[in-house]
Amino acid sequence: MTATSSSLNPVRALLQQGLALQQSGQLPQAEHRYRHALQLQPDNFDALHLLGVVAYQAGRHGEAVELIDRALAQNSADARAHSNRGLALRELGRHDDALSSFDCALTIDPAHAGAWNNRGHALQSAGRNAEALHSYERALQLNPAFAEAWNNRGISQKALDQPQAALESYERALALKPEFAEAWNNRGVVLRDLRHDEEALACFERAVALAPGYADGWNNRGTALFALHRLDDALASYDRATALKPGYAEAWSNRGMALQGLRRIDEALASVEHSIHLEPGYADGHNNRGLVLRETKQLAAALASCERAIHIKPDRPEAYNSRGVVLQDCRRIEEAIESYAQAIAADAGYADAHWNLALCRLLTGDFAQGWPGYEWRWRQTGPTAQKHRFAQAAWCGDEPLEGKTLLLHSEQGYGDTLQFCRYAKLAHERGARVILEVPGALRPLLECLEGYVQVIESGAALPAFDLHCPLLSMPLAFKTRLDTIPARVPYLRAHALRIAAWREQLRDSGHPRVGLVWSGNPQHSNDRNRSIPLAELATLLPHGPHYFSLQKDLREDDTAILATRPDILHLGDGINDFADSAALCELMDLVVSVDTSVAHLAGALGRPLWVMLPYTPDWRWLLDRDDSPWYPSARLFRQSSPGDWEIALRQICDALRRRYAAGAGHPAQGRRT
Repeated sequence: MTATSSSLNPVRALLQQGLALQQSGQLPQAEHRYRHALQLQPDNFDALHLLGVVAYQAGRHGEAVELIDRALAQNSADARAHSNRGLALRELGRHDDALSSFDCALTIDPAHAGAWNNRGHALQSAGRNAEALHSYERALQLNPAFAEAWNNRGISQKALDQPQAALESYERALALKPEFAEAWNNRGVVLRDLRHDEEALACFERAVALAPGYADGWNNRGTALFALHRLDDALASYDRATALKPGYAEAWSNRGMALQGLRRIDEALASVEHSIHLEPGYADGHNNRGLVLRETKQLAAALASCERAIHIKPDRPEAYNSRGVVLQDCRRIEEAIESYAQAIAADAGYADAHWNLALCRLLTGDFAQGWPGYEWRWRQTGPTAQKHRFAQAAWCGDEPLEGKTLLLHSEQGYGDTLQFCRYAKLAHERGARVILEVPGALRPLLECLEGYVQVIESGAALPAFDLHCPLLSMPLAFKTRLDTIPARVPYLRAHALRIAAWREQLRDSGHPRVGLVWSGNPQHSNDRNRSIPLAELATLLPHGPHYFSLQKDLREDDTAILATRPDILHLGDGINDFADSAALCELMDLVVSVDTSVAHLAGALGRPLWVMLPYTPDWRWLLDRDDSPWYPSARLFRQSSPGDWEIALRQICDALRRRYAAGAGHPAQGRRT
């Protein structure tokens, strides 16, 4: 149809009005003008094309393609229309058709920088990142000030494992367009991958400040906060992402991981299951569901979730790693080792899988492979110990120590420090002057270590030293094997004045004294596995001994139980540090403990020790034995199935009856003063 002179000017006016409205974001009003123009001139190329662009901007991608196709039927030589058609096709997942449209645009106008950029988008969506990078670079040759192309170039470089180049691209984009929220977000993603968590968080903060409705930015902000152990803040960020985008499966799944970290397990499971409801094929959702189910001891269901994640995405190493953890909990050790190996085959630098494989090997007593693998802890992501950075060289066991000063620094929990501080004496015997950096609560006790050791509180100024070694790297440095564990006890001693003070408080009742520790830190990642409700233990304790709670802190339920049990005296309120705990251990005939720092303390003191262990314990307790090569005075009582303490507790209580039958046994007086 040919426009008459009387209809031409009104159509032009409507198009001009529509374009101005469209550029100001008033899409419904612009659409009204374009449709009015089409009533006057149904085959008008500009009206059809611009209406197609409005449909694309409104998310009606199929309609956009139909309208632009009608426009191209009137004028097939318009490069912009071909390029915009490609954008709509890409959103429909028709990547090959989108690429053809962009190629048509570039055949018509090879200098169309936008079409080169859009072509890169299509290639990137199809996973052809090297070709996408070439397209973005062509766009930038034509228009070096094209901020969006710099940002997209960075995305392709990240996908091609070029993080530094990607950072440079994002920085170029931000230099051109400082308020480019997506570029700030993308820069943060690369920094997060490089474990520069504080810098990454700053980028995500900037992104959401610029675009408060940017759900991806809030989700990524949550991941940075999670890595910084700020779980409450991470949860709030995920909540913001899901409020902005209720169908955001990834954010729901991540939210579940934050809730798991906060020990809100039921809520965590609901959150990850909602992510799967939103996107049944979301592999990470199934993987995370498996991890949460593992917390509830639903190991069969957890394993099925991990298997589902692997089925959906066989190239993702995380699910193989998670499956290995669950298999290890089931004590299917060889299968766990194979699953970790599959994770490493998928990603040779996957630190979490190397670390878990090392723990599995240590659990089986394979120290030759376990200790080297244990060093992967320094490359882990998430809430793990952070490696000290010193200008002095790390000592790995080969360099002579004669005449050198060696700094040993604690890196994990109190129990780890108590277990591995024994190596300070071995270093001293090799001729080193030893400095031991430890948490303040341990310092008064560890000042009594055998051999010349200078004990420094963590955070205090360090004296000069030549070499350093983290405490848990000392077994590797000494090439420790099961038959060479330095197990001579005691290697710690309680202070005589502390023993005397506590003896005065306890008095001599004529009954054996049994110290009890039934739970550890409730925030510990393994707390559900290793701690026991006092109610389960207390009902089985035989009469005869006097029982003493050696726990520093009590949970609310335990406080209520103790109020009804005058035969269990809580001493924790008077414990100031581990020197007090050591004195109390010395005054006990027996210490009965779950796997927590007091167990290591009693073992290091050489006191009679019974340890209550879960079905799959921490690696240091090994498998299928009732003794410990680390602590000769220890006897181990193990669960017979995951989560079931009944048999182990009955065994302990029967052993207590036999040990103290008919009043046998006498209260300890403190063997060393």
